[in-house]
Amino acid sequence: MTDKSIRFRPAEPADASAIRDIVRAAYAKWVPVIGREPLPMRADYEKAVAEHPFDLAIEDGRIVGMIETMLADDHLWIENVCVAPEAQGRGIGRLLLERAEGKAREAGRRELRLLTNGAFEANVLLYKRHGYVIDREEPFMEGMTVYMSKRLAI
Repeated sequence: MTDKSIRFRPAEPADASAIRDIVRAAYAKWVPVIGREPLPMRADYEKAVAEHPFDLAIEDGRIVGMIETMLADDHLWIENVCVAPEAQGRGIGRLLLERAEGKAREAGRRELRLLTNGAFEANVLLYKRHGYVIDREEPFMEGMTVYMSKRLAI
């Protein structure tokens, strides 16, 4: 399912504009669903790349997916994960989530956490398929934020 031509590398400051472009493209489909741009579309990626690790999925020299993570005391936080619309459905998102699991294990963390918009039903289902459970839901900006986590065996 996944292309053998996908490789991974850490993001560098020069990647910030390409990351912003892929995030905007990946999240654009949700604008009509929630009636506004999702928060990742508004993030400052120059600042984010300087402050957080990003792993990039690269195909033919182009970024086709990315995951932004942050190490916390007791878990690995997934701030953002997305795949370019034209590259979706090929397992790239799964590979990015697996990379986050590897980072968590390497750091001795037994849990990954993330949040998503409850209106992004396809994303909630995707995370559930990959072993994440819903911890809680909270109202946010006329919608519902879904907090999810996955326990790891180390």
